[in-house]
Amino acid sequence: SNPGKPLFVAPRGRSWEDFVRESKAHGWPSFRDEETIWDDVRVLPNGEAVSLAGTHLGHNLPDGKGNRYCINLVSVAGKPQQ
Repeated sequence: SNPGKPLFVAPRGRSWEDFVRESKAHGWPSFRDEETIWDDVRVLPNGEAVSLAGTHLGHNLPDGKGNRYCINLVSVAGKPQQ
């Protein structure tokens, strides 16, 4: 149900190593507000992150650094558009 639009871009505002370290520490790809493409992503009042196409992506789990979106890898994996 993902129309192939990019939903997250990382890293932004941090190094690739920081992105990977945080993702590994939490067990899920972990994106921050500045890495979220808000044209196609919303966060519901219960913290669930969804695409505008209706796909469940993961959850917002805020921490001391701000919002942290733990996203199911299947939701962000795909082939680049040709």
